[in-house]
Amino acid sequence: MASRDKKNPFVDWFRSSTPYINAFRGRTFVIAFGGEVVADKGFTHLVQDLVLLNSLGVKLVLVHGTRPQIEARLKKQGGEIDYVNGLRVTDDAALECVKEAAGAVRVEIEALMSMGLPNSPMAGSRIHIASGNFVTARPLGVRDGVDYQHTGEVRRIDTVAIEKYLKDNSIVLLSPIGYSPTGEVFNLYAEDVATSAAIQLAADKIIHLVEAKGVLDARKKLVRQLNIDDAEKLFSSRRKLPEDIAKHLLSAVHACRHGVRRAHIVDRHVDGALLQELFTRDGIGTLITDEHYDDIRKADIEDVGGILELIAPLEQEGTLVRRSREMLEMEIDRFTVAERDGMVIGCAALYPFYDEKAGEIACLAVHPDYQSEGKGNQLLQQLVNNAKETGLEKLFVLTSRTSHWFQENGFKKADIKVLPMKRRLLYNYQRNSKVFIKKL
Repeated sequence: MASRDKKNPFVDWFRSSTPYINAFRGRTFVIAFGGEVVADKGFTHLVQDLVLLNSLGVKLVLVHGTRPQIEARLKKQGGEIDYVNGLRVTDDAALECVKEAAGAVRVEIEALMSMGLPNSPMAGSRIHIASGNFVTARPLGVRDGVDYQHTGEVRRIDTVAIEKYLKDNSIVLLSPIGYSPTGEVFNLYAEDVATSAAIQLAADKIIHLVEAKGVLDARKKLVRQLNIDDAEKLFSSRRKLPEDIAKHLLSAVHACRHGVRRAHIVDRHVDGALLQELFTRDGIGTLITDEHYDDIRKADIEDVGGILELIAPLEQEGTLVRRSREMLEMEIDRFTVAERDGMVIGCAALYPFYDEKAGEIACLAVHPDYQSEGKGNQLLQQLVNNAKETGLEKLFVLTSRTSHWFQENGFKKADIKVLPMKRRLLYNYQRNSKVFIKKL
């Protein structure tokens, strides 16, 4: 029989997802994916995840692509869409394929969204899909002497109609097709439709499900978070971004510059990628935002609960001295915290002794999941900066288990006699903590 104290990963994950469930209810997400996603055998799983989001109260606007479906039809007819200066030229024959492909993909998505078989994730779902002429478009026209014919760009999104459907808990489906007031049909870029919809609807998120892992750095390692300025710098850097990532990153930056709070670029090949990106603290893709997602800041009274939860295990094992909630509330102005997406993942306190121009560093703790990211060093550096700003000339720390870490950060072992008298009188000889000091 399993121990009652044994942790259950599912239960832990479900509990940790609660803040996101509460935060996402009633929010509008624009989710864009290519025609490759629809053609993939794993598309059913994505549909199930979308239905789950809808069930949790998220307002969904889906934008699908049709490139492989269009190319398949053109190939069958012996035709192709020409590209000039990176822009496609849609002639009459290609436009017919565009309309056929968009219609077929739309019907397939609607059919999958309508499933409700017993003993399946869709059981009991009553999903309503709204699609139609929500996108008004205009022609690209003639550029540099090239007539792009039926290729267009978004002019306006019918937000009033879309918001009415979203209010009724329907999922809105947008195809990469637009219509003009004169009755013309235009072939659009799905990224353009998604970006325009997100901006004009003032969406909380725009999410691109892409072929790659996300934005990678020079070492091919996933970049988990970018602010808008850093994202824009990637376009002018020497490192060339893959075409697929570049267009989605451009969409993300443009959306965030025009009011969308957050943009995500997520690998569509990972089963459950959408849920992992939205309901875990670090996600699995690249987040682009102008908000403070990762921050080192002064603590306030609302951080007390997070600090207590963070330091409790260290207090139990004897690494940190126990602190009551009342004590933390009284001393919260001494604390600095490391925060990630609203969660306290690190903390440290600085207690000044102004007469001796010294300061004590205490209660330095980092969540186990983030100890390899240098958060402890960042917190320590912030306290060093704070100490210098207030005129302190040295810092000291009393530690029983982390002496090597402090030595690596420039602290030197010292005798208890170097402590300010007030602090020396409070020294706990039973703990027998070692003293380390660092001159600023």
